[in-house]
Amino acid sequence: MDTDTLPSPHVRQQLRLAAGLTQAEVADAIGVQRLAVARWEADVAKPHRGNRLKYAHFLRRLAEKYPAAAEEAPGED
Repeated sequence: MDTDTLPSPHVRQQLRLAAGLTQAEVADAIGVQRLAVARWEADVAKPHRGNRLKYAHFLRRLAEKYPAAAEEAPGED
């Protein structure tokens, strides 16, 4: 897996919720605005390379702590 590969927007949100984090807290950890995280989770925008690397790393760490949240649920939109 590439270092900047992101899970689906649904899994991104599930990981954040499993960790009990708000979009603002994720944004602070990555160094972006909360709106950016909201748009990434809604699949309205894609993070630029530098932010994508940070976001991917952040999500991988959450996936290690919350493996069930990292799984795609079949039929879920």
